Amino acid sequence: MSDDGTSAGFSRILIVDDEEPMRHMLELLLRRAGFEVISAASGEQALELAEREAIDVVLSDVRMPGLDGLALAERLTATHPEITLVMMSAFGSVDLALEAMQRGAYDYISKPFKQDEVILTLRKAEERLRLRRENANLRARVSELEHGAGAVEGIELIGRLLIHSRAMRKVAKTVRKVARFETTVLVLGESGVGKELVSRALHDLGSRAAGPFVAVNCGAIPEGLLESELFGHSKGAFTDASSDKPGLFEAARGGTIFLDEVGELPISVQVKLLRALQEREIRRVGENTQRPIDVRVVAATSRALEEMVEDGEFREDLFYRLAVMPLRIPPLRERREDIAMLAEHFLTTINRRLGTNVQGLDAEAKRIMLAYDWPGNVRELENSLEHATVMTEGAVIGPDELPERLGRQRRPTTDEPSELGFTLRFSADDLSVKRAQRRAERELILRALEQTTGNRTHAAKLLDLSHRALLYKIKDYDIG
Repeated sequence: MSDDGTSAGFSRILIVDDEEPMRHMLELLLRRAGFEVISAASGEQALELAEREAIDVVLSDVRMPGLDGLALAERLTATHPEITLVMMSAFGSVDLALEAMQRGAYDYISKPFKQDEVILTLRKAEERLRLRRENANLRARVSELEHGAGAVEGIELIGRLLIHSRAMRKVAKTVRKVARFETTVLVLGESGVGKELVSRALHDLGSRAAGPFVAVNCGAIPEGLLESELFGHSKGAFTDASSDKPGLFEAARGGTIFLDEVGELPISVQVKLLRALQEREIRRVGENTQRPIDVRVVAATSRALEEMVEDGEFREDLFYRLAVMPLRIPPLRERREDIAMLAEHFLTTINRRLGTNVQGLDAEAKRIMLAYDWPGNVRELENSLEHATVMTEGAVIGPDELPERLGRQRRPTTDEPSELGFTLRFSADDLSVKRAQRRAERELILRALEQTTGNRTHAAKLLDLSHRALLYKIKDYDIG
């Protein structure tokens, strides 16, 4: 997803519906959302298109004449397992949609649906597709390492993680031990350090490895839909809820649910999550009965939850329930010895994905990368290398191909931390700590926005805030 919110993941979505008005409406909706779209009027036509077109997602109706959605799901799963299938079901055909999921479909949407619901479901499918592609690239790299091709001395594997530095070996040791137990884990670390990969390693090394791993970004789902997404809803629970729908806790049955950015949960949902953890059961929106759950919960956050507890933004009892086993992932600047190893790995996967043949970095480019603090951590490193790979004309990346921000950073010349350099002025009759804290926070936000030339996503990383929290503070402090 790009900073402006447009889609950057799919090559193409195929809409399959025998009703022309529905196809036309969905085409307009998805194109406005940034997706590339083609359509088919039947299951047979969809199969023909799948054979000759690059298709990432099929959005198909269940009930169609000829080859219906169930048969289409079965055929696509067998012949094109790389395609993600999302079903659409009208009232009365939800059972058919669920059967389609058993035959390989990823999710379903009930008709009539809200436009936001369609986009949200496809965004989730987009994230799943991105992770599947990343995992495929990583598995190829892991296979190379296991067979000695291109192996780097001192690298070990844990789940799908490449481990090199002493700091990450310590993390790996903890993951191996904790994975054997069902205890709840809270993965801590800055944005981009690899919290989801660590969480997947906990799943892959545990007794639930054969079950699903369901990842949900708690900060990416609109607050009004969050409870329904997590716990499900019953028919008639709210406007347009025309059928029962299970939530992500039920979808993760027998496996692991990963609650990323759990600090973004509103208080109302925190209460329900606490009950789910304590009682091992959930209640769908609009229902009075409890449903047992069989999942392991792994949560992650880049925010300081203890401070949020003190400020009343996060429930203390939920914090202690989640943090039974806290696991901190150090930022990249604290394990610089990982940079060269990760750079080699990312160049391999980038070359494979883009069809390029970049062999490495020259001495000056390496020096710049090793000196940079990487506020966006491993994710920023990967994106910077992709930028450099696209820009380079030869086989070796030089300093001119790296993003400009890497060369602009000035590091302190002593062991002392660099100073930001601003002064807060106090009047003799106003020594309020709270007001001083607000003035300091406003100044830090202004400096971060200035340093990132107004890029709020990057500024949030520098400030160690979520993007949502930064937007709230910008509005609260009336920063233009």
